[in-house]
Amino acid sequence: MKEFCAENHVRIAQAIALGAGRIELCDNLAVGGTTPSYGVIDAVCELAHEQGVPVMTMVRPRGGDFCYDVAEKKMMLEDARIAKELGSDGLVFGALTEANWLDEAFLHQLIAEAGHLETVFHMAFDMIPRKRQFEAIDWLVEQGVTRILTRGGIHGAAGDNAVWLKELIAHADNRIEILIGGGVTLDNAEHLMRELGVTQVHGTRLFW
Repeated sequence: MKEFCAENHVRIAQAIALGAGRIELCDNLAVGGTTPSYGVIDAVCELAHEQGVPVMTMVRPRGGDFCYDVAEKKMMLEDARIAKELGSDGLVFGALTEANWLDEAFLHQLIAEAGHLETVFHMAFDMIPRKRQFEAIDWLVEQGVTRILTRGGIHGAAGDNAVWLKELIAHADNRIEILIGGGVTLDNAEHLMRELGVTQVHGTRLFW
């Protein structure tokens, strides 16, 4: 499974033709991705679904940290609701406290809003101190989250963090999917999947 991280609708058809099995749709990749416009979500869902490809929509109101105030949380819940109405198959989000732990109360709200959709905890996971990441995996498993997107560290590409990624994958033990992203390209994706023993990767450069 190669998940294409798309900033808009432009290369969706091309990516699917080249083998993208899933789309993560966002905007503003320069800041790590934010919520796309409702028109873009609607168009991409229609395009991808014609080819039987699911769409995961980013729910993030801005770049920067993952600690959100009351107004931002309200925006995210509204964006989640509308993304679901527009046909998204899953929602991608992450929220942390000032101590870089899971914002458990707000995540409960986001997961509830997602309802039957897949849920993905994005690379905010990498900001959690490593000594608590196993605990974070356990909590996300308990909430029924579908997968975690991680590069295995705050710095470097996924390939640079392979040792720790293997630890995370072993702890997850198929209870939750671990999706590898961050510096994954057409040239190294197959090698990384073999090295880590995973079946899915994520990126913008998986096909060209």
